[in-house]
Amino acid sequence: MAKFFEALEAAEREPALRMQASSPCTTADLSPTPAPPTPSGEAVDRANHDGAHLVTLRNPASFEAEQYGVLRHAMETLRKSANLKVVAVTSAGVGDGKTTTAINLAGALAHSVDARVLLVDIDLRRPAVARQLELAGSKRSLVDALTDSSLRIEDTAEHLAHFNLSVLRAGGPTLAPYELLKSARLETLLDEARQRYDYIVLDTPPFAPVPDCRLITKCVDGFLVVVAAHRTPRSLLAETLDLLEPAKVVGLVFNDDSVRRSSYSGYYNVRADGARWRRAWRKP
Repeated sequence: MAKFFEALEAAEREPALRMQASSPCTTADLSPTPAPPTPSGEAVDRANHDGAHLVTLRNPASFEAEQYGVLRHAMETLRKSANLKVVAVTSAGVGDGKTTTAINLAGALAHSVDARVLLVDIDLRRPAVARQLELAGSKRSLVDALTDSSLRIEDTAEHLAHFNLSVLRAGGPTLAPYELLKSARLETLLDEARQRYDYIVLDTPPFAPVPDCRLITKCVDGFLVVVAAHRTPRSLLAETLDLLEPAKVVGLVFNDDSVRRSSYSGYYNVRADGARWRRAWRKP
């Protein structure tokens, strides 16, 4: 645990400039545009008018997208070394950037023409993936699949026309998210997804405020914990890490970390409000 906070302290000691949050609205066209910054921790889970924060989909050649490329490389390496296939992206609290991170990670993984990638919105209380991607809802949702055992992954996953990426939207908010996620049906669906996809990225609820995310631990290979630089309360992060199984914590993703350095920044130095990944410890 101490090593997690050593990493966090090192990140917080570096100077950072926070962006002003843009007006909340819906995502539009995902075609490439000039280098947008990744969003601040205060706006990351709310949709933007132009979807500028979806850098791996809209602007894959940008510096910000390259930072998610570093995260992609980490996931590809862990898949080979530890058979990591289903990764859950979570956070200690609301608004730290987990949805943006999940979408951009899935988008980065989908850049490989040989990879079959599925993004699943498993936040049944506050679903955001479909809104940010402006999915048409032509397929059934995760809620539908959890309540109807006749539905299969191909009945629910919507393929994005211009990307090597499939998305399973959560559906509308439900009154019984705990019961749905507790059911054996979820594990069956994810087992089916394992057979069809190389990577499954889950956008989960925040870990500490609600128990939903703890129910899916048995179904996933690892967790990425998104930390909003200079925003996530240390006590809430500590609570989250205490609740998680240590063996399943893949690492931390520092979001809204605005350190300006050279273009060749690697794992530890980023600029322009990019997200960065840090493996806070090494498994024996």
